[in-house]
Amino acid sequence: MKINEAGWDRTIRVLAGLVLVGLAATQTVGWWGWLGIIPLATGAIGWCPLYTVFGVSTCPMKQT
Repeated sequence: MKINEAGWDRTIRVLAGLVLVGLAATQTVGWWGWLGIIPLATGAIGWCPLYTVFGVSTCPMKQT
């Protein structure tokens, strides 16, 4: 697995995931709030499978 998310992308995913899971835990939103686990997990590991499928990467290239 190659990292394909930039730092800003990972931060947004983790924050969005935490908000959704928090809303689901307090029963503010329905069961779909638990889907926040997906952006939370992808942000934590830095790899998005959909980015791989579509050939997208927000991670900056290393200067060599």
